[in-house]
Amino acid sequence: MPFIDIKVIEGVFTPEEKREMVERVSEAVIAIEGEPLRAVTHTAITETPSGEWAVGGQALSAEDVKAKRAAGAPA
Repeated sequence: MPFIDIKVIEGVFTPEEKREMVERVSEAVIAIEGEPLRAVTHTAITETPSGEWAVGGQALSAEDVKAKRAAGAPA
């Protein structure tokens, strides 16, 4: 039974965006594993507090990621 855990920085994505992430990632996994496992495929979003997520040793805040999204840069 697959369990998908999507990790994001708290305060970056809207509830609608998080719902879309859950739906689209779940559908991608189900497309690979097969329709019979849909009922047992679990997906959750885990939010990490702003400033407690780091990339390359540099902590990122929600504002940092929002600015990168607005600029079209990778987070």
